[in-house]
Amino acid sequence: MTGAIVFDLDGTLIDSAPDIAAAANRMLADIGQPPLDLATVTRFIGNGIPNLVRLVMEARGIPADQHPAMNDRMLAHYTAHPADLSRPYPGVVAALEAFRAAGYRLGVCTNKLHAPSMQILNALDLTRHFAVVIGGDSLPVKKPDPAPLHAAFSALGEAALYVGDSEVDAETAANAGIRFALFTLGYRKTPVEELPHAFAFDDFTTLPGLIGVPA
Repeated sequence: MTGAIVFDLDGTLIDSAPDIAAAANRMLADIGQPPLDLATVTRFIGNGIPNLVRLVMEARGIPADQHPAMNDRMLAHYTAHPADLSRPYPGVVAALEAFRAAGYRLGVCTNKLHAPSMQILNALDLTRHFAVVIGGDSLPVKKPDPAPLHAAFSALGEAALYVGDSEVDAETAANAGIRFALFTLGYRKTPVEELPHAFAFDDFTTLPGLIGVPA
């Protein structure tokens, strides 16, 4: 079997929480607010930066009408340092190389805005693996609406698998009618057994073999 495989970005291909938390805490420091710990910010990841900013503001009791300004601060800090601390999960690069060698076309579908997504992929030398990158602002809607995932597969060809780590990813795959692989070491909050998935894995070195691709 060949075709196309699409991956989520944060919590799936890369552990980006440290950079996101650092940017959020710089945003808070700008207005004299104390930082949040990494675990708290990590729980806010998954629905894009504007939603994360809203949750950070709620955690610190910041009035909702300050959201536009706070979102601008967050984007400025994050785009200035998008990949200082972020790294691909172990085995990701080898898995991507194995899929490409086997003839799969690869893409990314993320709720992160397209520009910072490309910054990170470029900084981590991952861009070369992907024929399409759909960001949270690439379409009028974002995940869990199925349209972004459909757009990614439309650009790539026949769908084979969507790989993600979160509740949003599981719902997106279900909405799109696409087979879903759940990476269990990402930013998920819900027990694995409660999320719809074709299979789950915790080590990218095993992923090619799970769909019949030599590692």
